[in-house]
Amino acid sequence: MNMKDSTKSIWGGEEKSLIGGATQVPIVSSVVFGYDNVEEWSDVIEGKKSGYVYGRYNNPTVEAFEEKVRVLEGAEAAVSFTTGMAAINDTMFALLSPGDRIVSVKDTYGGTNRLFLDILPRFGIEVALCETHDHEEIEAEINKGCKLLYLETPTNPTMKINDISRLSKAAHNVGALVVVDNTVATPINQKPLKLGADLVVHSATKYLGGHADALGGVLCGLKDIVDKVYEYRMITGAPLDPTAAYSLIRGMKTLQIRIEKQNKNALAVANYLQTEPLVEKVFYPGLEDDSEHALAKKQMSGFGGMLSFSLKGGLETVYEFLPKLKHAHLAANLGAVETTIGPVHTTSHAECTLEERLAMGIPEGLVRYSTGIEDAEDLIDDLKQAFKHIENTVGVK
Repeated sequence: MNMKDSTKSIWGGEEKSLIGGATQVPIVSSVVFGYDNVEEWSDVIEGKKSGYVYGRYNNPTVEAFEEKVRVLEGAEAAVSFTTGMAAINDTMFALLSPGDRIVSVKDTYGGTNRLFLDILPRFGIEVALCETHDHEEIEAEINKGCKLLYLETPTNPTMKINDISRLSKAAHNVGALVVVDNTVATPINQKPLKLGADLVVHSATKYLGGHADALGGVLCGLKDIVDKVYEYRMITGAPLDPTAAYSLIRGMKTLQIRIEKQNKNALAVANYLQTEPLVEKVFYPGLEDDSEHALAKKQMSGFGGMLSFSLKGGLETVYEFLPKLKHAHLAANLGAVETTIGPVHTTSHAECTLEERLAMGIPEGLVRYSTGIEDAEDLIDDLKQAFKHIENTVGVK
């Protein structure tokens, strides 16, 4: 049966996990799983039969979450992790060796950027970071030698877009794997595997869970590659906790309707912010005059629930403006049902220095705004009253 995404979000991965007539996937908190005889136990250990042995290897609740993401992304296999950064880190170390070369872009998420700049080079892995919007530069670096192409599209927080199909072809021409961070888009708005990517990674903490109450990460894609990452994760030990998996499963059941609402809210807020004199620039690919709009429209079915904007007056204005908002948490998160807001140096790129952020094209006055599922008019009215306060007190024009 060819299910739509809303149906996949609810039913995907659940059928074999429901027991005793239950309509919800249970939390299986047991660390170990017992057997009546050693023969069957050995068959499971050796992979001859399916089953569960130890929580670091697999777990029924966790497996149900992985299957739900697999179904939504249209992947062959999926494996989950304690966090999104654990998913990214384990993927890199499972698939790369000293002497290998990664090609990526400059303004990836701050934690990923730190991995590329500081950690992987210490293990003899070369990383070439390109201007995010310069596809010719990315292709040129791929052709110099590339084992893995890593893309994040849209980027967090500047919402830049990479052409997944074009760059995947370039990477595959030199035998490289393509990994796409789909956290900001979600599988509702974008399907990287259908566009040519080999692997998709998510910080499930964000939109997949949607309620800011569970940490998690997930990788999905080609089975033989995902299996390699699973083996690495099994040994190094960063499995998703079953209680977190349960929360993520519950959150994903409303993924479709949440994303549809957040897409609409973000576009409405972005359109309003363009009329606000105190805003220097709005970064949102859903705006028709945004430089990323045409490419985003080509490969995305929705433009996402997150945007960013830079304020006149820089950090002084930011510090005065943010606390005046009544319908936005000042918090380092995105993708939740509640709107969250924060300056880049305390959210997406807290790990980076001022110089590194500026090199990525991220001004200090940039604010990340992740819309929740509130009424768009209320969010806009909230922003208006905060801007009015700035005009009356700080005097920025």
